[in-house]
Amino acid sequence: MSRLTLRLPETLHQQLTQLAEGEGVSLNQYIVYALTRQAALAHAIQIVPETGVEQQQQAFQLLIKQLGQASSAEIESILATREQT
Repeated sequence: MSRLTLRLPETLHQQLTQLAEGEGVSLNQYIVYALTRQAALAHAIQIVPETGVEQQQQAFQLLIKQLGQASSAEIESILATREQT
């Protein structure tokens, strides 16, 4: 396990302390959790090239055309049978 000394503005320190208390964990645990979550998000988000975006838009438009149109009665019938959560 590594150790890191970090200087924080007092207001940020207080805010993190309050959040940690609200979660019922130590400040250290909360900061590790927050950093892990942010690192995972940064790793998961990938920039899609413009050509990829255009291909996705074309594929979506084709799918919409293939689906066709539903009447109001068909929509209401389907909505009536869906599971309520």
